[in-house]
Amino acid sequence: MKFSIIFLFGFALACSNGSSNKAYSPDVMEDAGYVMSEEIQVADISEDVEVQEQKIIKTARLVFETKDVNATHANVLQLASQYKGFIQSDNSGKGYNRISRNMMVRVPTERFMDFINGVSEGVSYFDQKDISRQDVSEEFVDLEARLKAKRELEKRYLELLKQARNVKEMLEIERELSNIREEIEAKQGRLQFLQNRVSMSTITLEFYTLTAETGVTQSYGQKMINSLKGGWDGISVFFLGILYLWPLLVIVLVGVIILRKLLRKKKTTSGS
Repeated sequence: MKFSIIFLFGFALACSNGSSNKAYSPDVMEDAGYVMSEEIQVADISEDVEVQEQKIIKTARLVFETKDVNATHANVLQLASQYKGFIQSDNSGKGYNRISRNMMVRVPTERFMDFINGVSEGVSYFDQKDISRQDVSEEFVDLEARLKAKRELEKRYLELLKQARNVKEMLEIERELSNIREEIEAKQGRLQFLQNRVSMSTITLEFYTLTAETGVTQSYGQKMINSLKGGWDGISVFFLGILYLWPLLVIVLVGVIILRKLLRKKKTTSGS
């Protein structure tokens, strides 16, 4: 009896040790608490993520009149080169009594105000001068924490993939890994975009000059000549319009001829 009890106890212990070494499917791992949710991971990891400095996106828009558009354009190019920036877009235009230029310049954030001050030299009045600063530090920290959490989750699924017992479990884990990696790439892309906007500020410039080309003053005789030419052009257009209506004119002419013959025939009949 005593031997039987010892045998049964040893058998139960062996079974429990064997079951503890089994691989778990993703669902079982999640139910057992081996896979933390993203919110729990972010809450834990965000405490370890420190912001070295504020992440500020700086932008500006300047609109002003200049005496010489070409000289101002050359000055902007020189300033962009001096402050290690580059021209993102450059467009010129000419309208009634106005020659203008539109430019978008990217410069390192630490030289943002230096560039604006350089452009502002000699400008007495700005039609528009908007300077804005957007603090994205909180979004930066949140993205870094979530990215770190997703990478930790990816490592856990990779470990779980090694323990997969069959093809079905492998496919399930690989599908989850694919979704996680897509989210990692999206967050990395957003972080790179923010970092680019933070490190390189954007300045939009529109400068213009007003011209005296309001039209050539004409003498009274020239105006008479222009009027005669305009009258002749009007007559030409009239006759051209008549030519376009020639089928209608032919129909009307045939109708008049027929009507006259009928009237003559009627008079002849009544006279006899």
